[in-house]
Amino acid sequence: MRVALATCSALPGGWPDDHVLAEGLAAGGADVSFEVWDEPAIDWRRFDRVVIRSTWDYTEKREAFLRWADSLRGLIRNPAPLVRWNSDKRYLADLEAAGLPVVPTAFVAPGERPPSLDEEVVIKPVVSAGARDTGRFGEGARADAQQLLDRLASEGRVAMVQPYLGAVDAVGETAIVFFAGRESHVLRKRAVLRPDEEAPIRDDGGIGAAEVMFDESLVTAGEAEADERAVAGRIIEWVGERFDGLPLYARVDMVRDGDGRPLLLELEAVEPNFYLATAEGAAQRLADAVLDELAALG
Repeated sequence: MRVALATCSALPGGWPDDHVLAEGLAAGGADVSFEVWDEPAIDWRRFDRVVIRSTWDYTEKREAFLRWADSLRGLIRNPAPLVRWNSDKRYLADLEAAGLPVVPTAFVAPGERPPSLDEEVVIKPVVSAGARDTGRFGEGARADAQQLLDRLASEGRVAMVQPYLGAVDAVGETAIVFFAGRESHVLRKRAVLRPDEEAPIRDDGGIGAAEVMFDESLVTAGEAEADERAVAGRIIEWVGERFDGLPLYARVDMVRDGDGRPLLLELEAVEPNFYLATAEGAAQRLADAVLDELAALG
């Protein structure tokens, strides 16, 4: 069994989480290698499975990334149709239309009028990662909010506007990680965005994520309440029905609204960081999910 863990040119050897995953796959008999997704010399058909991991530059060249995923139908996980859908945050509208609880979101295409900016809001592009081009703006920072919207529009990008929910500051986000449709572990993420600013970016010549994303205390092991588990389970079930099979992996990020109800903030099913080191056995659970799929192929 040959398994490729797809990464980006800034991380040719993968992210630390990927190393632990590779060890679990190798222990199960797989021949594992890290491969840069847009390296033209790679013959991807020599692999039995390609697992998207730290391809964190894809948002800068999404169409090329989607063509690559499409070319590997049958080999790639998560599957190409799910990757296409989930790589643009307008998927939130589909989930909301299905009756699932989602943070209210307005999408603003170039030339369209944005919603009112009278309340505290979060603005970001629908294709983004690592809190790039993302800001949190209160009533006193309307001009800065509009400036970010104008910049995204000038670049031909669709923006999204969401209310900033106070529970993020109070208790943070709850993220439930699923492997092969089963809960693996729970994460707690504290607030990423500071008031009235666009998130500062670390200019490292590499993946270009927000500076706060490199803080080792940002995400810790957490616990989920029954209502959060119920919402996350419904979302994973819906995705499985929509794409004719449960995703190999997904991270369901939730926050509570003013009435205490859990709402989906983001569903991460392309290249999420799973913070495997926060939960004993998590890396092996993901490795086993990959190996089980391969075994099912005979």
